[in-house]
Amino acid sequence: MPVLPGAEPFRHEGGEVGVLLCHGFTGSPQSLRPWAEYLAERGLTVSLPLLPGHGTRWQDMQMTGWQDWYAEVDRALRDLLDRCAKVFVFGLSMGGALSLRLAAKHGDAISGLVLVNPANKVHDPLAVALPVAKHFIRSTPGIASDIAKPGSEEVGYDRVPTRAAHSLRQFLQLVDKELPQVTQPLLLLHSPQDHVVPPVDSARVLARVSSTDVTETLLEQSYHVATLDHDAERIFADSHAFIGRLAGTGDREGAATGG
Repeated sequence: MPVLPGAEPFRHEGGEVGVLLCHGFTGSPQSLRPWAEYLAERGLTVSLPLLPGHGTRWQDMQMTGWQDWYAEVDRALRDLLDRCAKVFVFGLSMGGALSLRLAAKHGDAISGLVLVNPANKVHDPLAVALPVAKHFIRSTPGIASDIAKPGSEEVGYDRVPTRAAHSLRQFLQLVDKELPQVTQPLLLLHSPQDHVVPPVDSARVLARVSSTDVTETLLEQSYHVATLDHDAERIFADSHAFIGRLAGTGDREGAATGG
C-alpha cells in the first residue's frame, strides 16, 4: 500500500550527536516531522522511522503487533549508535513507551530521553474485553488529531484496529514493569488537557523510573499531539537545550552546518 502523504519516514545525516524519534499508535512520522526538521537544521543526525502497519490504512495494522513496532525502533537505534558518539531517544504517546523500553534495554548507550505525553496504560474499561472482542470487532473509532491549535491536523488512522489495540495493551503492561530499569536523564513534557493519554500516565512514569536527572514540564496550551500544537516550539527548544546540556554541544553543531 502507498504511504499517506506526509507520513513518510525522515532521515538526516548530521553531526556526532544523533536523535531517534518514535511516533505514536495509529499515527505517523508526520506528527513529529517539524520536531525532526528543527533538530536536523541544528546539525544533529536524525532518524524518524515509520512503524510497521502505520501510515497506510488501518487494516494494515491488523497484521502487526508491538514486537514489530519495537523491532523497527530498535533497528533504527542500533543504526544511530553505529554512526554517532551520543544518541538521544524522543517519543510521543506510544512512542514514549517505545522509548522507555529502548532505554531499559540499552542502558548507558542512550544519553537521554525526551517524552511527550507518554502512554503507560490503556484506560478504556472495555479494554479487558479485547482478547475476545478482537475476534468479533475489527475496529473502533480513531484517536488521531487531538490538537487544540486550529487548522493543525495529524496524519493518522480514523479507526483503531482491535487486534493492534490488544497488542498495545500487552506492550504497555510490559513496559510498566521495566520502568525501574530506566536510569537515563529524562525530560518529560505533558499536557494537562489530553483527551487520549491522561496525565496520570506521566505521573506513573515519573514515579517508577530510576532516573535522577529528571525535568517535568507542563504543556498548558496543548492537547495530546503537542508536537503539532501551540506548545510545539517550546518542546523543540527545550529538547535541543536538553541535548546541549548533556552532550556539551550547545549551538556548535548548528553553527558548524549553518543551521
